[in-house]
Amino acid sequence: MLDAIVDLLPPATAGKRATADGKHVTTDAAGTRCAYVFKNVSDPHVGDMLYFRVYGGSMEAGHDAHNTTRDHAERLGGLYFVKGKHRDDTTKVGAGDIGAVVKLKSTKVRDTLATKNGVRLAPTELPKPSIFSAVLPAAKADEEKMGTGLHRLVDEDPAFEVTVSKETRQTLISGQGEMHLEILVQRLKERFGVDVNLEKPRIPYKETITRSAEAQGRHKKQTGGRGQFGDVWLRLEPLPRGEQFEFVNAIVGGVVPGKFIPAVEKGVVATMESGVIAGYPMVDVRVTLYDGSYHTVDSSEQAFKTAASIGFKAAVQKSGPVLLEPILNIGVRVPEEFMGDVMGDLSGRRGRIQGTDTQGRFTVITAQVPQADLYRYSTHLRSMTQGRGSHTREFSHYEVVPHDQQEKIVEEAKKQREEEK
Repeated sequence: MLDAIVDLLPPATAGKRATADGKHVTTDAAGTRCAYVFKNVSDPHVGDMLYFRVYGGSMEAGHDAHNTTRDHAERLGGLYFVKGKHRDDTTKVGAGDIGAVVKLKSTKVRDTLATKNGVRLAPTELPKPSIFSAVLPAAKADEEKMGTGLHRLVDEDPAFEVTVSKETRQTLISGQGEMHLEILVQRLKERFGVDVNLEKPRIPYKETITRSAEAQGRHKKQTGGRGQFGDVWLRLEPLPRGEQFEFVNAIVGGVVPGKFIPAVEKGVVATMESGVIAGYPMVDVRVTLYDGSYHTVDSSEQAFKTAASIGFKAAVQKSGPVLLEPILNIGVRVPEEFMGDVMGDLSGRRGRIQGTDTQGRFTVITAQVPQADLYRYSTHLRSMTQGRGSHTREFSHYEVVPHDQQEKIVEEAKKQREEEK
């Protein structure tokens, strides 16, 4: 194989690479200094070791280089030629060669090292993640250590992604397949001493309403000292999808003093964030405050905030509340002979087929599928297609959850809240 590589493939000095502005740089020892960083290996003795490929000029130890991707200067320390786990010190890495450097300040994989105002090479296009999982430490005390370890692994492997979901507050990891995630979990344990568990990501459902309704929110509490009193009438109306929230102050005659109006809005917003029917954020609602009353002594901002929460919950129950679920656009690329099986499977996942396209011996099926029905789909697809199927996914929009599905989700949410208590 090595003989074939020497005989058939072009020499390293013949290579070229696209730049960020759509041009090309040809490997040239006499050209302007330019190198692309393509790999990061964390070494316990020297720290992060960045592998780079030189396209123009040379990289020399002790000299400065400019990171044109992030626009900052770097001092090149020790340079190496790497052969497996063995490193050979060098003072210079020339055009066409691959070298490694340590102790750079903030250069990352996919960055360009060049001269000041020099070329910036186009970063390698990475495949989009195809598998997602929630991750949590086996021991609560290891949460910070897990975060540090995941951050380091992302630096080394740009095809591995870590995000924290605002909606579900879970730490989510994603990669190219089940084995990819298993290897990274093993690295977490071996290198950072953190045991973690993978679990199914929670779906970021949302709540909304389907019709208008009105309700009173009245909070009256008398204690030994000063009492609490707040009284509001709220009207709820559904907004078009994606409008989020609108608050309308329709009070006339000062039946609710102006200084308490912001407290009413705060009470509504706080209740929307925690949800009413299943604990998910509520969206696409217009709330109008149109009537109410107050007490000159006992009324306060907190009393009106509580009254607003009571009134909002009461109005939601009368306004046809429903759950919304995220729908994803997915593209499934499979050999033509598996097209029928895959389309049938997508339909069984509540998917809607949008169309098909032929790419040589492969067929690309586009569909819209609820996120809730795509857990571990990457593994299932490979099993169905003898390892030859792949897919991409991206968020499309939110849709109302079917009634039978909604009842199950609400029931599961209640059980979860009880367990957390």
